[in-house]
Formats: sequence, C-alpha cells, structure tokens
Amino acid sequence: MIPSTAIFDQSQMTHLLRIDPLVQGYRALFSLLDWSLIEQWQTQRSHRGRPAHPLSAYLKAFLVRICEGLPTTSALRRFLLKHPLLVIELGFGLVLDLHAPYGFDEQESIPCDYWLRQQLWSFDRCLLQDLLSTTVHALQEEIPGLGEVVAFDVKHIYAWVQENNPRVYVAERYDKTRVLSGDPDCKLGVKRSTNQEQPDGSIKEKKEYVWGYSSGVAAATTADYGDVVLAEYTQHAQ
Repeated sequence: MIPSTAIFDQSQMTHLLRIDPLVQGYRALFSLLDWSLIEQWQTQRSHRGRPAHPLSAYLKAFLVRICEGLPTTSALRRFLLKHPLLVIELGFGLVLDLHAPYGFDEQESIPCDYWLRQQLWSFDRCLLQDLLSTTVHALQEEIPGLGEVVAFDVKHIYAWVQENNPRVYVAERYDKTRVLSGDPDCKLGVKRSTNQEQPDGSIKEKKEYVWGYSSGVAAATTADYGDVVLAEYTQHAQ
C-alpha cells in the first residue's frame, strides 16, 4: 500500500521510496527470498479471512532486527517508528491518516511490542527452513560446486532473561525444571565444562550454565560470495 497525504501524493511517495537508501538496501535484500512460499503457506491457513498484517511483513521486520543488531523487540519497534518509509516497504497494513506526514499513523500501523514477540515465538520453523532451502538451491545453480566442502559450527544463544545476569540475585537460578517467564521456551544447558585440579591433587569438574538455546550451522566459503549458510538447526540448550 502506497499512501498519499496532504504533503505527498502517491507518485511522490513512490519516488521517496525509490531514492531512500535504507529502503533500497532492504528492498535488495528482500528480493533474494522467494516470498511466494510465505503467501502460499498463509493462504492455506487463513480460514477466517485475511489477517491484519501479512506474515511476510513480520518476517521482513525480524530480518531488519537482525541486520540492524537490535537487541530487543522494543528496540525494533522504536527503529521502525523512526523510519516510516521502511514500514511502508515492509508491507504492514497501514492505518491511513491524510494529515500525517507520510499518510499513515505509525503508532497504530506498527504492531505493539507484545504482538511482535508473539509472532516471533510462534513463527513456523518448517516455513523458515523451506525459505532457507530455496536460497540454497538458487545459490547452487549460481555457484558451481557449492557445498562440496562444508564447515560446521555450534554456538549457544543466550535467552534474554535475568537468570543469565550474574549481577541479579535469582533464587534457584539453575533449577532446570523451571519455566522462565522472560522466555518460556528456553532451557538450562551447559555452555562449558572444565576440570580443575584441587590442592589435594584431586580433579573437580566445573560447569558454566546458561539459559537459552544451542544452534548449529553448516556453511561453505567461496572466493566470490564469501560465507554461505547451507543449513541451520536450533534446539533448546542441553
């Protein structure tokens, strides 16, 4: 949707989108993904009419969060409020307001923090894997021999919870049976385990615990394209 205002008509708004460097950068990024997969998935599951916002708009917003290095959903929403042209490009359903500078009410058009978090938590994992697979197949057609040599890496992803902050007192911090209110899906796992020699010569195992997830990535490196992610799997920390 391209809104019009008392200041800009639709042709002027289209021109602004065309020349805005932030919008153009993300437009180029988004063009690399096959959005028809998202549309087909949403069509098959939309039994009660079209939702207020397309699923693709949420996914694009989450990609913006990653690219901009925004640590929280609240930071993502604040960033979008500062860049209304990008909000148009993402494809959110706009609440029109002819008297607003860009023709829509940014506060009402961008989902609230809570709803953005809900969408992120409930995003279908299989859909994201399918979207990644289409990019891998496209790159394999573009780059001969891609994937013949593969490197693997595993890392821990910290949950955004106070239990991971050693400066905050938390009762039963390492009780693995707890469900944390800050991130109900995360689990307690061991990040690092070392053996320490005691004064009496005995060996004591020391473990560093973390609430979060573990993620594994398979990647290939090419001279022209750099690092290419071929597969990814994230599970609860173990």
